[in-house]
Amino acid sequence: MDNAATKKQSLYQQLGEEPGIRALVEAFYDIIEQDEDTRQLHLLHLRGHGVAHSREEQFNYLSGFFGGPSRYVQKHGHSRLREIHEHVPIGREMRDLWLKCMARAIDRVNIPDALREPLMRHFTRAAETARNLD
Repeated sequence: MDNAATKKQSLYQQLGEEPGIRALVEAFYDIIEQDEDTRQLHLLHLRGHGVAHSREEQFNYLSGFFGGPSRYVQKHGHSRLREIHEHVPIGREMRDLWLKCMARAIDRVNIPDALREPLMRHFTRAAETARNLD
């Protein structure tokens, strides 16, 4: 696919649509559940409805966030990150750990280098929006 055609595709399409988003989310939560250095983030996810719930909700959210079906909005009526995360304390440390885990997930599912920077730019903005502590 040439560069012009790629630019016209949404990130959802460029990531491989549902299977690509699902793979990224699964890799991300596998890292959170299995890697010792992510224990704090894992415990934070357990404060809500649990990791299985978070896997599905993040998949739903990212589908719409990257230009695919708006599953999260259809289910919840909004996609306001700060409101979604208001029940958990997210400071700079948790924001940075979340971003580190997402970068590792991107590597794990072999997302092309050309998509890595735009993805991390979007994720960095989103993670900062979800942060609710100084």
